[in-house]
Amino acid sequence: MPALMPTDYYGRITWLGRVAQRDVTLEAESLDAVDVTFAGVAGEEHAGLTRPSCSRVLSQHPRGTEIRNVRQFSLLSVEDITAIANAMGIARLDPAWLGASIVIEGIPDLSHLPPSSRLQGPDGVTLVVDMENRPCHLPAKVIEGHAPGFGAKFKRAALGRRGITAWVEREGRLALGQMLRLHIPDQPVWSELLRARGTLL
Repeated sequence: MPALMPTDYYGRITWLGRVAQRDVTLEAESLDAVDVTFAGVAGEEHAGLTRPSCSRVLSQHPRGTEIRNVRQFSLLSVEDITAIANAMGIARLDPAWLGASIVIEGIPDLSHLPPSSRLQGPDGVTLVVDMENRPCHLPAKVIEGHAPGFGAKFKRAALGRRGITAWVEREGRLALGQMLRLHIPDQPVWSELLRARGTLL
């Protein structure tokens, strides 16, 4: 049996974006389509086969260590963005304000997809889920610039809803309206985790 199982879940791409210079602004440029290579998307701040390690992996590597880049994309769902906006009390959140790469609609609980899940397009283009993307303070400044009084509310509202990071397993093209099929690992939850929770004898 294959180690990865195709599911009946599909996500429709509703938004594509590119952050050109994160040190200038996290706000993304909206795009209609992108050609995806093993290094990500050309001209994107998060592109590259490797990257300097950041605060998310300080327990594994000193800050700035060159490591494999598994954070080429920041994916969010329409459903999570709507829930974040509702929790913030704001009418809408533009994905560009969040520095999003891809926004999809139709896959429930996108932010908690199992690591190593795949999202595959019709031409075979495949993105591998790294892990949940934890909220940070960076979108707050962009949001505040567009909706004064709301920026500081983002981090708390986005907890558990910030989407996922992903990297390219197979090159191809992504475009608005395209459907991505979800494939998930065929494996049980780690037994030690269940044992620690007292649910495994």
